[in-house]
Amino acid sequence: MKLLLDTHAWLWFLAGDKRLSRKQRHAIGDPESILLLSPISLWETCLLIEQGRVPSTSSTRQWIENARQALPVREAPLTFAIAERSRMIDLPHQDPADRFIAATAIEMNIPLVTSDERLIRCEGLRCLR
Repeated sequence: MKLLLDTHAWLWFLAGDKRLSRKQRHAIGDPESILLLSPISLWETCLLIEQGRVPSTSSTRQWIENARQALPVREAPLTFAIAERSRMIDLPHQDPADRFIAATAIEMNIPLVTSDERLIRCEGLRCLR
């Protein structure tokens, strides 16, 4: 099954964080799952590392490389259709990262692994929680 990982789901899985549900952990860890990550999540993670909110003793580039080795993910596309959809979805906030990630899952017609209640309530978005 193809799954798009929300930024926090990717980070939480890598950290072994128990805030992910058992269903989410199982799906992400299933060798049959095809895991996708939006370039927006990579950008968000870089910001979090730079702000010290994701601990790192190495460079941001090295942290990302290590994370991608620990949990192989494929790059989700960032297309014109996704950019357009990001402005059409009904979210209670204007966070561009959430909008792009949700739009990616909708356009690709795949579930988004997320624990974000604001995204879970988004019409047209299938979520694995």
